Amino acid sequence: MISHTHNERWSHRLGRRAGHAWRGYLRREQRAAGWLVARGVPAGATTALLWLAKLLVLGVLLYVAFWFFLLVFVLLVARGFAHNEQDEDLWAQQDELRHGTAGYGLYSSGGQRIDPHDPNNPYDE
Repeated sequence: MISHTHNERWSHRLGRRAGHAWRGYLRREQRAAGWLVARGVPAGATTALLWLAKLLVLGVLLYVAFWFFLLVFVLLVARGFAHNEQDEDLWAQQDELRHGTAGYGLYSSGGQRIDPHDPNNPYDE
């Protein structure tokens, strides 16, 4: 008994499925064109009608894509504004490590040492 292994890449399988779908679409289109011609619609009008249907579908897809990307853009801009409001004090002086009146340590913007230290420790300058 031999087991069947997949040696094809996923892109080949995807391409094969897309080809099957395209051929199925073309069969249905030919069947619709044949049905219209059998009902007495001229061949030129049938071709024009099928192209009109394709263009209509393309227009709807572009319309939906436009509004989708506009929504995504607005959400990204709103997120950017919300993020900037959190960083309002960007230019305010931050806490920093420096030498001050109580020795080297972390000092606030007002000059107070804010890290834990022992003023009586000779090694804590």
